[in-house]
Amino acid sequence: MSSILLPKQSSSPKPSASAPRNERLDSLTGLRFLAAFAVFVHHFTGVSASGGVAHAPLLFPYSTMGVYGVGFFFVLSGFLLAWGHRAGTPARVFYWRRAGRILPLHIAATIPCVWVFHLWGGVPWDLPSFLASLVLVQAWFPGVVPMFPGNGVSWTLSVEVFFYLLFPLVIRGAYRLRTRTLLALAAAGLIAMWAVNWWAAAHLSPFHCEWLMRHPLARLPEFGLGLALALAVGRGLRVPGRPALLAAAFAAYAVVYVHRGDWLPGAVADQLSWSVRPVVAVFSVLVIAAYVQRERAGRRGWLCTPVMVRLGAWSYAFYLLHQTVNRLVIDHWGRPAPSDLSLFTLLGVAAAVTALSWAAYRYVEEPARRWWMRHQPT
Repeated sequence: MSSILLPKQSSSPKPSASAPRNERLDSLTGLRFLAAFAVFVHHFTGVSASGGVAHAPLLFPYSTMGVYGVGFFFVLSGFLLAWGHRAGTPARVFYWRRAGRILPLHIAATIPCVWVFHLWGGVPWDLPSFLASLVLVQAWFPGVVPMFPGNGVSWTLSVEVFFYLLFPLVIRGAYRLRTRTLLALAAAGLIAMWAVNWWAAAHLSPFHCEWLMRHPLARLPEFGLGLALALAVGRGLRVPGRPALLAAAFAAYAVVYVHRGDWLPGAVADQLSWSVRPVVAVFSVLVIAAYVQRERAGRRGWLCTPVMVRLGAWSYAFYLLHQTVNRLVIDHWGRPAPSDLSLFTLLGVAAAVTALSWAAYRYVEEPARRWWMRHQPT
């Protein structure tokens, strides 16, 4: 979660053995915090007036779009892994480094979560499901209890683990493909993602449909899109787009999406529902490309300020801890009546989670990472 190293841009669009490395790009670190904060806001305001910690009419229902922050993480993960990859790195070294990045803090964050949700909060669970969450395979199987056992938000880590297992194999093949082929495969993956969602909605129960769309295979196109873009940009591809215009376009899309049931015919509204993940993935990859190109051209913005870089470094801890704090607040004080004054509660809880995230980063995540690196296999 610290500063990100990225490779220099190649002038040749032809396939290469690897993407050369470059100076760090802090804007992507800052973007990580924005995505984590979007997920937090969604969980805080809930999916309805009776959900979440507190309902703020000024934010809701637009805050529900924050759930798609996890899709941004999947795209960014594929981008960063491919962009910073060194050809010839043994798979065992890659796996060791990834484990050192995610496991120590994941295990540490699970301890208070189990107490708050299961021991104190009474949320039902069983031992096999908890163990599945601990080793990060819970999203691979449909029978876990509840759907998000252990630390519920760690389902995204189980998706990432699947990506990590595939990456050393996939990247070798990706290097041999031409840029056009990579981008065509990425586009085909997004179309398949939309088609699977459409099929699942028509043939599966709501529970199994929801589970399928969280399965690592169903989220693989997002990861693949980020990977393809990293190689394409490293080979010299220029992606048009300005962050401000992309933000405005996404805001307009979000307004239409959350009001689709009221504004659009049923068939069109359904298609928007089934295509939202691929659409968010496209927005994500365009935003990533825009900031990569801007910063490498020497234009550093507010995302590169020390505050945003620090928040980005703490974003993994922020993501893992925020739902535990949310549940603690609900259990202690209950849900207030819907009011825009809940925005102040949201900011207060966010500040508390941020403080805890700093402590977790400084005293758990970074010391564990340094220890892990000292014991890296040769």
